[in-house]
Amino acid sequence: MKTTIQIFSAFLILTACQGQVTKEEKEALSKQPANVVKTAIGDLTLPPPYATESKTKNSKVIGWPEGKTPIAPEGFTVTKFADGFSNPRWTYIGPNNDIFVVESGTRTSKNQIIILRDKDKDGTYETREVFLQGLNRPLGMLILKDFFYVANTDGLYRYPYKNAPLKLETQGVKIVELPAGGYNNHWTRSLLANPEETKIYIGVGSGSNVGENGMDKEIRRAAILEINLDGTGEKIYADGLRNPMGMDWNPANKKELWTAVNERDELGDDLVPDYITSVKKGGFYGWPYSYFGSIPDPRLKGERTDLVKKAIVPDVPVGAHTASLGLAFYTKDAFPAKYRNGAFIGQHGSWNRSIISGYKVLFVPFKDGKPSGKPEDFLTGFISDNDKAEVYGRPVAVTVMKDGSLLVNDDSGNTIWKVTANK
Repeated sequence: MKTTIQIFSAFLILTACQGQVTKEEKEALSKQPANVVKTAIGDLTLPPPYATESKTKNSKVIGWPEGKTPIAPEGFTVTKFADGFSNPRWTYIGPNNDIFVVESGTRTSKNQIIILRDKDKDGTYETREVFLQGLNRPLGMLILKDFFYVANTDGLYRYPYKNAPLKLETQGVKIVELPAGGYNNHWTRSLLANPEETKIYIGVGSGSNVGENGMDKEIRRAAILEINLDGTGEKIYADGLRNPMGMDWNPANKKELWTAVNERDELGDDLVPDYITSVKKGGFYGWPYSYFGSIPDPRLKGERTDLVKKAIVPDVPVGAHTASLGLAFYTKDAFPAKYRNGAFIGQHGSWNRSIISGYKVLFVPFKDGKPSGKPEDFLTGFISDNDKAEVYGRPVAVTVMKDGSLLVNDDSGNTIWKVTANK
């Protein structure tokens, strides 16, 4: 659907979906007061739109020098768990401790899953095989009730799975059709089962930045879908979530779903912050009409004020354009007590910012099931040169192992890092 900018009175109200703002409008918007929003960790001050010019600054991945690793806080050790991958985007740990890694990318994609098996359970895998091939940009994986689930960009597939094979040779069936394509490809489809293993949740990102291709192209997108294990009974669990990626259950409240969300671009260096948030069933989180509650996006001024009024303020901002994708609550005892039940966030890193941001793993402390402090750096050292925007790699998924260590997928560095607490 194509639209044009229409001018109504002196306010120059924009039509929906065009996403264009004149130079004069940008200047006027940039002079508006800052917005102050109450979040779960305190007041957040957001600059007005276009307070800074929207910039494109892509990072250059130079790879890791021999012997160099990311940097964890004192008391932790970082080691190379596995390397030699091609875009190891996501990790899933099976019930028997098998580790499944998708090799899947935006520009090029091997479209396969690698299995790592630790036969003697000494913490080091002995077997590495191609588990499943011929996929279409896979990401989310699940093992439930004798089935292996894979979320391709265009659909959820289910394969019969018994006796933990090293190569999956059963025939898969597409049980849910998913919308594919769109802005920045937002191709990833994450998966999570509820604790009772009766429902599956699918994160589906938007097909645009702010609906500029028409909202008819956004049906079942920018949302978390809920389905039965056989793909039936689909419901939109929550929407207005521009690109919900990592999902996990709050360990203090197993009925509270949390997700990491990639927010919109092209409003300036510090708009709009990515976030992690609890997800209310039936909740609407603003996209594309507003952000951080009812702050209207100037590119869709006056559109869907009914939705803007009910938009929920997300819980924890984690920086603008950081590409916060991974999310995992820490439920083990191996790390110091401060980390118990807190959340780790993998930040893939910015492209729409004059100074690069992200490219690290954050930690958000929780107490009594609620965020209890601001995000803090946990795993850094991915940036080689800020000025040149050179990076060694880009962290994505964060996965807690059964022994309490943390795996971090570095898809651009083609490596999975392991963070262990010193004894």
